[in-house]
Amino acid sequence: MLHTGYVLITGASHGIGRATARLFAGHGYPLILNGFHSPDALEALGEEIRRQYRISCETTVGDAGDAAYVQDLFAGLTARDISPEILVNNAGMAHIGLFQDMSPEEWQHILNTNLTSCFLFCKGAIPLMLRRGGGSIVNVSSVWGNVGASCEVAYSATKGGINAMTRALAKELAPSRIRCNAAAFGAIDTAMNHFLDAEETAALLGEIPAGRLGTPEEAAALIYDLAVAHPYLTGQVITMDGGWT
Repeated sequence: MLHTGYVLITGASHGIGRATARLFAGHGYPLILNGFHSPDALEALGEEIRRQYRISCETTVGDAGDAAYVQDLFAGLTARDISPEILVNNAGMAHIGLFQDMSPEEWQHILNTNLTSCFLFCKGAIPLMLRRGGGSIVNVSSVWGNVGASCEVAYSATKGGINAMTRALAKELAPSRIRCNAAAFGAIDTAMNHFLDAEETAALLGEIPAGRLGTPEEAAALIYDLAVAHPYLTGQVITMDGGWT
């Protein structure tokens, strides 16, 4: 079944974003995929989707936390009368280290990438969703936004901000038939966790009752479900972490 409403996904080059793009494509949704650090991987994904699923799949390279880039992106969509039906705010980065060793520049960088990007893309998408009479926003969060993590204070702060933003924005948008939910993931088998050595990975798995990392495809399935199902579900932060937290 082909859909007319576009799905806009940030941070789509790898990991959860890439798996999410493939899943929506498999259900016939036209896509707009954003990426920044891996433009070749992003375009390869777009070409794969266009070839395999025969749907529209546009790629756009830019920093999701850069206001000028995001404004230009949505100005272009507006000029072409494209109104995204679904927005998935997935762009993100980690920062591991002692809080007192973090520079203001590093703090601002992770804030822009993880949290300001959600603000910018929501701000751009909401007027277009209002024009089409509704929509759905899914913000990708983390268990550390729920409980915090030592040596990941900035990352935890940005994900906690996403959780609070999700709950508040959902209340504001519900009368306009726009839902807003978040998926708070535990340890997912993506490049973000590949810095762990074998011993560290074994220790991590020992803490997770499920005994394994989640897969990007499992994460994508939750995002898809939050985006397209449950019309009465909004303002929720759904945790998927194998029982870890």
